[in-house]
Amino acid sequence: MASKIIVLGEVNCQLTKAFTKLSKLHTKQNFAFAIIVGNLFGNSSTEKDLAEITELLQGNINVPVPTYFTIGDQPLPAQVVEKIESNNDEVCPNLYFLGKRGTLKTSEGIRIGALGGKLEASDSKKPESNASGKFQATYTESDARALFGAQGVDILITNQWPKGIRVGSKAPLPEDSQLLPPEVQCVADICSKLKPRYHFSTSGPFYYEREPFFHMPTEDEPNVRPITRFISMAEFGSDQKALYAFNLDPKAAPPLTLPPGTTAAPFSAPQKRKAQPSQGEYFSRYAASQEPNHRPPVHPRKRARERAPPPGPENCFFCLSNPKIATHLITSIGNEAYLTTAKGPLPPDQFFPSLGFPGHMLIIPFSHSPTLDSIQDAESRAATYKEMQQYRSALHQMVSERSGGKLGAVTWEVSRVSGIHTHWQFLPVPIHLLKEGLVDAAFMVEAENLQYPAFTKIPASESKGPDEVGDFFRLWVWAPAEKDHTAEESPDAPPASEGQEHVLMLELTPDFRFDLNYGRRVMAKLLELDRRMNWRDATQSVKEEEVDAAAFKEAFKKYDFTME
Repeated sequence: MASKIIVLGEVNCQLTKAFTKLSKLHTKQNFAFAIIVGNLFGNSSTEKDLAEITELLQGNINVPVPTYFTIGDQPLPAQVVEKIESNNDEVCPNLYFLGKRGTLKTSEGIRIGALGGKLEASDSKKPESNASGKFQATYTESDARALFGAQGVDILITNQWPKGIRVGSKAPLPEDSQLLPPEVQCVADICSKLKPRYHFSTSGPFYYEREPFFHMPTEDEPNVRPITRFISMAEFGSDQKALYAFNLDPKAAPPLTLPPGTTAAPFSAPQKRKAQPSQGEYFSRYAASQEPNHRPPVHPRKRARERAPPPGPENCFFCLSNPKIATHLITSIGNEAYLTTAKGPLPPDQFFPSLGFPGHMLIIPFSHSPTLDSIQDAESRAATYKEMQQYRSALHQMVSERSGGKLGAVTWEVSRVSGIHTHWQFLPVPIHLLKEGLVDAAFMVEAENLQYPAFTKIPASESKGPDEVGDFFRLWVWAPAEKDHTAEESPDAPPASEGQEHVLMLELTPDFRFDLNYGRRVMAKLLELDRRMNWRDATQSVKEEEVDAAAFKEAFKKYDFTME
């Protein structure tokens, strides 16, 4: 059963005002409990503050609903500490101290984790058994690590932000960078470990709510992607949002589909770059989905006997349920598919100056299926194809507008029932290669040289979409519509995503071995990037991959329909 909860930004000893407001809201909303983040008492240095504290301790300020708090960046007042120690963490009726760090399970079955204070600069280990350690407004790395043993929480409260929380977020922030709270790695580690449904913090004069983000599945629950919502409250009494009410059912399972706008976790554990000889193993495992034809050589007589079964979702490097998926490459997540930058992109990062990034992208369905046609549910199959086409259209619009109409694009698909996880590869192409028919010619000539069957050229409108059966190679060739630059721009003009498009189809019959790197090979020759024909010859460091992904996301955000 869902419980209604309310969270208040730091009160700073405005006790009468805050609890009077809470009483009025509770009368209408009937909250199960309340949480106060940041400083409840502030520095309590004025006579007014001391009077407020006295009124609270004497029971003259009504706390209408069970309310939990921890430590902000100010130590608790001495008289409050005395009351907590003598009254089993209860300050007054309905007001409970969660401790500087610890967990609590409410009567509704909701698990709350807390880490109050700010990380101390020194490495000294303060004792946790006395009052000074328990109530001080700083914590150590060991304090943070002590929370790792908790078996997950529904709500996490911290006084500081997790390091990297703004990565991949489009949520607005104040222009004054001095207002931004410090970000701490150990808080990010706690959030990654505990995977809370809600993570609340405090941010002084402003309110910040990040897009939801998902955590990688575990071996015990390979199909579950827990989702966290990070919300930082403005201080109570400010002109920004200082109250947040929501419903929470602790027994509800994580959603099967990710909410619109959800991103990958922004603070995934950094991957140490291995020495070059060891990278081959990692890339080979990644390439099991991207280029399934790359396998260690096997003697023909042993091939049938030793061929391993295709990897399942937990080992597929295109499935979000794989805990080893390269999340830093993911740039957009929809309801049925997601978008990612290509590992080892064909163009270098400045090959298209108007873009400023390679632009080689993968459009990948969530469904772990070798072909779109093999997605069993017809409704899901149609929805997946539709969203993949939405991504393609958005990419068309982006490359056309950023290049001033000088770039079109090709998208290719290898659809084989013996494959692993179908996907589309998208690549920008200079407009003159498209207008002069050189892209079509390159694919047809290469097919003839390899003694492949002939391509069939059809209008894009005649493509069977997700219902195309059999094994095939499909190529979409798209050129932006030509504009009349002598005429004024009309508000009714077609969007840049519209243009001229046709499809080249190549049937993959059993009588020849098809090169699964065929699309990249042809485009590498056409763009005179022969040295990057194999993606392993174009590998980047993780840092370089992150830079390219960030540049793409910044350029794509106005076209990303998942953020609407």
